[in-house]
Amino acid sequence: MTGKTAEVIDRCVSAGHAALACYLPVGYPDLATSIEAVLAATRAGADVIELGIPYSDPVMDGPVIAAAADIALRGGVRVADSLAAAATITQAAPDVAVLLMTYWNPVSHLGVADFARRAAHAGVAGLITPDLPPDEAGEWIVASDAHGLERVFIVAPSSSDERLALASRESTGFVYAASTMGVTGTRTTVAPTARTLVADARAAGARRVGVGVGVSTPEQAREVADYADAVIVGSALVAALGRDGVAGVAALTEQLAEAVHGGSGHRPGPGGGQSRSAAAVS
Repeated sequence: MTGKTAEVIDRCVSAGHAALACYLPVGYPDLATSIEAVLAATRAGADVIELGIPYSDPVMDGPVIAAAADIALRGGVRVADSLAAAATITQAAPDVAVLLMTYWNPVSHLGVADFARRAAHAGVAGLITPDLPPDEAGEWIVASDAHGLERVFIVAPSSSDERLALASRESTGFVYAASTMGVTGTRTTVAPTARTLVADARAAGARRVGVGVGVSTPEQAREVADYADAVIVGSALVAALGRDGVAGVAALTEQLAEAVHGGSGHRPGPGGGQSRSAAAVS
């Protein structure tokens, strides 16, 4: 059974362009404004929303997102608030796929089966779990299958062929390719390893690959859209929200959507593109 995120990405690719995935955290700068910002992004052209659950030890997140999560937590935002926000967003934007991006501790603390049940009830498509490797995800695989939730696992330039194959097999929404090692954040260029990582993930069996970590500008988004199935932008949008409010999120999303949706649409299928071994001799 194909989930909503997979359907949205497939629809975009069939139309000749990548999907735009926008990350925004719940509760920043406050709960009501964070929901308003997400809905503004959906109206401005986001195809997928990655809704961040604030966490006190965000090991993958750079300073912009970590500071936003800290503000949300100090404002009293908890997992229940994130699930309620997700329900509001999925009802208001039924054509957009909404994924929860969460570290594993909040899921484990609530109870994996209970979290899956409540997430499905909120209408989300699934979860991105940055600190849960697929080889340790047995309980989540069972629970997500039981409640019809998609799984998105992360691969990096350092991922072995075995890890790429496992993540590709167990991811049911898309494989999240981190363009570079390190934490999230804006960067002046997209790492050249991103293109090769996408090709390697496809060669390992991934049906859909999204690229995130460091994609910050419309120009970078356009570049990534030429070879990835989804372009993921987070820190730049969070920074825009902090700097210019909801209007800033809407303006940047509109620019990103124009760049991503106006791409060449050339995207090799599974097994296509340049492999790691080919890159080594080119």
